[in-house]
This record gives sequence, C-alpha cells and structure tokens, in this order.
Amino acid sequence: MSLYSSEVEAVEALTASYKEIQTEVSKVIIGQEDVIKSVLIAIFSNGHCLLVGVPGLAKTLLVQTVSRVLDLSYNRIQFTPDLMPSDITGSEILSEDRSFKFIRGPVFANIILADEINRTPPKTQAALLEAMQERTVTTSGVNHKLPKPFFVLATQNPIEQEGTYPLPEAQLDRFMFNVKLDYPSFEEELLVVRNTTSNLKPDLTKIISAEQIEYFQHLVRNIPVTDNVLNYAVKMVSKTRPGTSHATDKINQYLTWGAGPRASQFLVLGAKCHAALMGKYSPDIEDVQAIATEVLRHRIVRNYKAEAEGISVESIIKSLF
Repeated sequence: MSLYSSEVEAVEALTASYKEIQTEVSKVIIGQEDVIKSVLIAIFSNGHCLLVGVPGLAKTLLVQTVSRVLDLSYNRIQFTPDLMPSDITGSEILSEDRSFKFIRGPVFANIILADEINRTPPKTQAALLEAMQERTVTTSGVNHKLPKPFFVLATQNPIEQEGTYPLPEAQLDRFMFNVKLDYPSFEEELLVVRNTTSNLKPDLTKIISAEQIEYFQHLVRNIPVTDNVLNYAVKMVSKTRPGTSHATDKINQYLTWGAGPRASQFLVLGAKCHAALMGKYSPDIEDVQAIATEVLRHRIVRNYKAEAEGISVESIIKSLF
C-alpha cells in the first residue's frame, strides 16, 4: 500500500524527511554534513557504509544518533581479536527439554554498528557476509531472516595498524560507500568542546519509521534514469579496469585492479537517491559524480608505482570525471 498519492509527492516527502533528519542529527553531530548525507544515502538505497577516520571524530556517536532519529533498533558489536562468529550471529544451546534452541546474536537489529571492524580475524569478519548480502543468518542448515530494514555501519581507524586485519575484498565490496571523516574546522571544534563539556543534552525527535524507510527504499529503485546517465556510470566503472578498452593511460599506469559490476549498481542507485534528496525526480551526471568517490574508493587497488609516486586513490577517481 502506497503511503503517498503519487511518486512526485513521495519524492517531496523524502526530500523533506532528509532535511528534518539532517537538522536533528546536527543537534548532536557538529559539522560532518557530507558524512551524514552519505550515511543517509546508503540507508535509503538499502546499502551498507564504512566510516574511516581517526579516533575522536564521533563515528560511533553518529551511528547512535542516526538510529535514534530513525526510530530503529540498534546494536553495537565491538570487534576484537578474540571475537567469534557466533558472538555476532548467535548460537544454538541445549534447552531444558533436550532440544536445541537458537539464541539470536546482536546482528538481529535494524542498525548494526561494527565498531573497529578490522580488529577481528577474517573468519569472524566473514560472519557478516551473508547478513550484509542476503539479510539472513544460516546456522545448522536453518535460515533466519534479519529484521527489515537492515544496515551495517562499520568504523575503521586508519592510523593504528598493529593488531588489525585488512578487510578482504569480498567484504569491502559489500559496502556501498567508503566514507572518510576529516578533522573539524576550528569553529566546529570550538562548538563541539563547548557542547560536550557542559550538561547540554539535546532532545532528539524521531522523524521516520522503519515502514517509511522501506517505502523510500522502493521509491529510490523506481526513480527513472536516462540512458546517458546509465551509460556514464557504467563507463566510469569500466574505465577503472586496467588493460580494458575503456581504461585510460593513467589507469593502466597506476592501478592493479578495477571495480566490479557492484560498483556500477551502487553508482546508479546512489545517484538516484542523491537526486531525490536534492528534490530532483531523476538523476543527472552531477549526481553520479557526487557519490563516485565514496563508491569507488575501496574498490580500486593501486600498484606500487602509484604508492611510490604518491598518487592518491581520490586523484585517480577524479581523473575519471
């Protein structure tokens, strides 16, 4: 059943909801408007988000705040070297009547904060693969559905590498966005320190429900996209693959691997959502470019030459525009 009388009205409602969510989240998170927008685009596109930044940039607080404003269930999983897969998905126990009973793990929530996801071994990281892709957990041959909507918002510290495990490519590819958090400006940091060293506790209003989020996810998929925008997105991804006909000299020179088809899918979905949040009824090339860096950043692999010459992933992506 449609919540709105027309898709035009629905897009306008999504745009209005986005602005209200931004306002509420900004009561707690000072600055970081682009980061908040990227997280919300991932959520409304039914994708997952990897947040990368040094400690103290409010990555965890951002996820907690978003879950409160969206009125969704939330669980935080602290990833450590001794974390086991069953600590995430749950396990079976022998009940009093001698039958096995499945006890659900913390992954059974709408929003999962995978805190410092690179601090646990690949075996445990892999416990999230099925959940992120299929939205299910399988144990002892029984399939358990996760609640809808379901998102994994993971954090990663780029500085301290001791005791960390690089995320496998298959795991990285499950994330729609790789979002980098930067230091706040002087004025923003001044406001952060003033607010966090006082007794100020802002009241947050719940803006939309799980049902509305699911509706908006279907709406985003129904947004029409023109052939030229579709071709532009797919061609941009094709250009990242060294040795192919679309690859430029810079790509052949500096990349080992390019992005796969999932990048093209996320580029188009993200562009649709970005357009809707900006009040447009169909994406254009600028919408693709607006989210391209977050989609491609973790899907292309630089070679030794690029690293030796200090060629950044971001500069390579910008050359694709």
